[in-house]
Amino acid sequence: MPIEERKARRSLRFQDSLQSWFASLVVYRDPRVLAVMALGFSSGLPLMLIGSTLSFWLREAGTSTAMIGLFGYVFVPYTFKFAWAPIMDRLPLPILTGLLGRRRSWMLLTQLGLIGAIWHLGSMDPAANLHKVAMAAFIVAFLGASQDIVIDAYRVEILPPSKLGAGAGVFTLGYRLAMWCATAGMLFLAYRFGWHIAYAAIAFLILIGIAVVLVTPEPEGSTTAIPGGRHGFNAWMSSAVIEPFADFFHRHGQSVALAILAFISLYKACDVLLTLMANPFYHDVGFSKLDIAEVSGTFGIAATIIGGLLGGLMVHRMGLMRALLVAGILQAASNLMFAALASIGPSKGFFYLTIGVENLSGGMGNSAFIAYLSSLCAIHYTAVQYALLTSFMQMLGKYLIVPASGFFATAVGWNLFFITSALSAIPGLLILLWLQRQGFNVSRKSMAVQV
Repeated sequence: MPIEERKARRSLRFQDSLQSWFASLVVYRDPRVLAVMALGFSSGLPLMLIGSTLSFWLREAGTSTAMIGLFGYVFVPYTFKFAWAPIMDRLPLPILTGLLGRRRSWMLLTQLGLIGAIWHLGSMDPAANLHKVAMAAFIVAFLGASQDIVIDAYRVEILPPSKLGAGAGVFTLGYRLAMWCATAGMLFLAYRFGWHIAYAAIAFLILIGIAVVLVTPEPEGSTTAIPGGRHGFNAWMSSAVIEPFADFFHRHGQSVALAILAFISLYKACDVLLTLMANPFYHDVGFSKLDIAEVSGTFGIAATIIGGLLGGLMVHRMGLMRALLVAGILQAASNLMFAALASIGPSKGFFYLTIGVENLSGGMGNSAFIAYLSSLCAIHYTAVQYALLTSFMQMLGKYLIVPASGFFATAVGWNLFFITSALSAIPGLLILLWLQRQGFNVSRKSMAVQV
């Protein structure tokens, strides 16, 4: 075959592939996918308000570093939300459930509660009532975790299997936009107008989630009331609490189910190690606060958003398991950029490159991982099973890896720390390969379809 003809065929194949990828973008025009993006925004607002933003406010008010660290316990509801997920999964609300349906009624209730709780938190003075601030932050966390229970279930149930990847991508987009509003946006408002106005403004943004509740449909298959009588209540408890756990192991088999839980705990290990160590590392390398805010805080969020959208497309085009594998390898490799940055020093150009690579791959991994968790849930037990999976995902990281990361970095130095963090992805990837060899397929059909 002549060289010119081979080149022409390769060019045509490339054009066809490119057109196919662009054609896949039509998945983001689905109103249900756009609704998921708005719900992601509503879901992302509470977490940062009681995280880095509240920590800054506490420090400004003269709170000690040790006491600020203890505020980490306000996040407990996010880890143990599976405990009350069965109630939100099955219990109807008087009047509201009849008007809106099971999922939307619980979303509306938690969102109305968040508006009041966030406004109340912003009206306090940390210097005068620190314990009351902690209690108010805990209430925000409880309502935020409760909102996540029902939003996660709604997102899984409202989208067809072929669009769960796209839904995960836009959910990440909305979530990251909310994080920017609740951090950089909050600091700007607090600087200009004070903390009370800043928190009130963020409370007002919860109305975006409420608007989605009012204009979107209720997923099919909502469950109604708790049966009356002792036997009826026991039967409801069995179906709401015991059956979701039993169903997960029954559908996958004990060995595969245990492997899935191990994979969930380990897949993001390379990112979890960086949770509290990234900013101290930037400081030690020699970057200023302005550099960190510009590169990590703003450019990094933009890169994560793009990565999240690319991750959704990867799932849609490549299939879920392959997308997980590719994104997992990229996530691990991106940590080596930090090791290189530690050796190069405060090069702002390489700082941009490092953050771009890390956040782009992290966004891709997040979208694929969210889609994977969604695929594991049986449609009849969505809220409980998704809450259980996300809680299980956080336990190892929040209570073992994150607390130990500072001691480890001090002991081995930054270079070896980041090399080790990259290697920490290997166990999760090996389990993923094992699941593929076992013929494991997601329970809600293939998530990659041709457009």
